[in-house]
Amino acid sequence: MVTSLFFMWGFVHNLDPILIPHLRRSFSLSVLQSSLVDSAVFIAYFVMALPAGMLIRRAGYRAGIITGLLLFAIGSFMFVPAANTQLYVVFLGALFTIACGLTILETAANPYMTLLGSPDKAAQRLNLAQSFNGLATTVAPLIGARLILVHGADDKQLAAMPEAARHAALAMEAASVKGPYTVLGLVILAMAIVFYFLKLPEVGTHAQGHAAPAKSTIGQALGVPSIRRGAIAQFFYVGAQVCVSSFFILYATKAAGVSSVTAADYLGLGYGVAFMVGRFVGTALMRIVAPARLLWMYALACIVLAAVAMFAQGFACIAAVIGIAFFMSIMFPTIFSLGLNGAGQHADMGSGLIIMSIVGGALLPPLFGFISDRTDNVQFGYAVPLVCYVVVAWFARASLRQDSRAASAAAQTSMGVTKRV
Repeated sequence: MVTSLFFMWGFVHNLDPILIPHLRRSFSLSVLQSSLVDSAVFIAYFVMALPAGMLIRRAGYRAGIITGLLLFAIGSFMFVPAANTQLYVVFLGALFTIACGLTILETAANPYMTLLGSPDKAAQRLNLAQSFNGLATTVAPLIGARLILVHGADDKQLAAMPEAARHAALAMEAASVKGPYTVLGLVILAMAIVFYFLKLPEVGTHAQGHAAPAKSTIGQALGVPSIRRGAIAQFFYVGAQVCVSSFFILYATKAAGVSSVTAADYLGLGYGVAFMVGRFVGTALMRIVAPARLLWMYALACIVLAAVAMFAQGFACIAAVIGIAFFMSIMFPTIFSLGLNGAGQHADMGSGLIIMSIVGGALLPPLFGFISDRTDNVQFGYAVPLVCYVVVAWFARASLRQDSRAASAAAQTSMGVTKRV
């Protein structure tokens, strides 16, 4: 049941790349203006992450999951009045509400999954659960493109229409979101009811019989080096992921000259499959390669592929971005688990801070859009993800050094105990 949450928030996140070109057409938006879809979503992570951490610390993981699901459902139902009023700001409000629910869900489910087992397998376990997030990356664009990207008239026909007729035609297209999001809201509401009656095991400091956890402050959590580095790396990673996925359809249509529906198929069957397979492969490789080392290797691969995406032509552009999807697949869960490595009593607040740093998904895509608009070339926007992957590589190297110091200290302690015996 907890793993199903990873699939559902992955599903709704990967409808955003479908919504961006859809709303861009319906409201005649620039690339920068359409990036506000991502801003509305990820600003919610910044606003809600710390309250979510406090809720979970006070009421437990189960209460956090149920609260997150209810907000998720409410936001989905808000797409109906958004389509009826034909106001872009109402669409953004619906997305913001969904994202508030997702913030609470992710703040609860990510650390909960790391605690459901031995600490040394936390990164592997979280990557496995996040693999179903990758499955959603494949499924959502395929479904969303066919239900949401409904074009009643092409651009030339729209331009030839009187103002009232053009407005009516675009309103009909915008209304295509009502059905899919209503169904999504009903599914999420049903999941909330199941979780209400489901008995989840309490773990860690919330488990019955444990002493009440010492309260951690924001300053104390940021004083833990792994949490501080994890928050920085997650900010840049999520910014990169949102830039790559949300602008994929626009990128493919401009750089490779394919149609929007074909681009959506590449997004699902190419990008989505690569992302999902990358998660499963990465989880398997962590049996033999340290998570921090694998993260470092994958970050280097993404740096190279982002450079290719900036300058390649034709299908090579799409292939490079699909390659990025494979190699960045393990980044979020691995950064999360490494960031909480050794956090102890600061884990709940640290989780909130790392989730809070997802605000990078709100701040960096507008920079991608700004560069694309100013240069009149969406490919040059990939300078933003390239820099982000450099930061992830730095985090991975720092985590490797931390693991090495921890192993050395453990070995010295073991030698000291042996000598005393």
